[in-house]
Amino acid sequence: MTKPVVLVTRSFFPELLQQLAETCSLVVWTEENPPPYDWIKGHLPQADALICMLTDKIDPELITLGSANHLKVISQIAVGVDNIAVGSATDHKIPVGHTPGVLTETTADFAWALMMAAARRVVESAVEVSHNIWRPWGPEVLCGADVYGKTLGLIGFGRIGKAMARRAEGFEMKVLYYEPRYKPENASISNAQYVSLDDLLCESDFVSLHAYLSDSSRGMIGKAQLAMMKPSSILINTGRGAMVDHIALYDALKNRTIAAAALDVFDPEPIPENHPLLSLHNVIITPHIASASTATRHQMAVMTIENILAALNGKPLPYCANPEIYK
Repeated sequence: MTKPVVLVTRSFFPELLQQLAETCSLVVWTEENPPPYDWIKGHLPQADALICMLTDKIDPELITLGSANHLKVISQIAVGVDNIAVGSATDHKIPVGHTPGVLTETTADFAWALMMAAARRVVESAVEVSHNIWRPWGPEVLCGADVYGKTLGLIGFGRIGKAMARRAEGFEMKVLYYEPRYKPENASISNAQYVSLDDLLCESDFVSLHAYLSDSSRGMIGKAQLAMMKPSSILINTGRGAMVDHIALYDALKNRTIAAAALDVFDPEPIPENHPLLSLHNVIITPHIASASTATRHQMAVMTIENILAALNGKPLPYCANPEIYK
């Protein structure tokens, strides 16, 4: 019996791929950079399943091509699926898998680390030391901001937003949150208060983005929103890069409209090497690694393989982004 073909757009955890190879024939892109679109397109007609990453554009053309041949499932090693034309997949009755839940605490840990690092100028001071700059001690040398007792504003209050609110309790922070639609069940979270976006921006010392990317959240932090924030405030983004106007952010940071920013996501990714934000000392930019603990990434890969094997065996995906296809 011929093994089903699984197209994999990035190599990961060899022991897991080896296990998958026992029942499937794998076609794996092994280079560090993402595969070209045409590589995916060229191999997709032979694929029964596709394992993809956030950096891969899986558009209606690819989904239509796969559906016209053997493609039975798409599963991504990520929670978000905004790089995948999920509506097109649903139209073609192709389930789309993702990895919800598992990366909540890991991502919240990293967002908190970025917040602390930006507040206390950790990266800026470490870079100085690495360049043999050791300023004489002085009352105002490399002074940053306190976190304890301050106000944290959370844009998006799903799993990760709530995990941030839990961490804020230990720092006795006031927590504000905004979502487009108020959910009564969140009223039971005693240390978090629902407010309008404008009020959140005006009152918060730290603003952390945890919303999903959508038409309403795309570009939601621009010049007008940054101008509402306190001059001492710090912006943290571990959500999606496209939620922030990065030129407006550059202007706000350069002109000290806000004090600092810490970004784990960007638009586009990777950040262009000549982007003006890279010239500033009051911004931390990391390469989309908020979920990058070994344990979490391994579990994400396990969930992805579970999705693939379920679909190839004619079963519903255990972690499905478009479960309506089963109705």
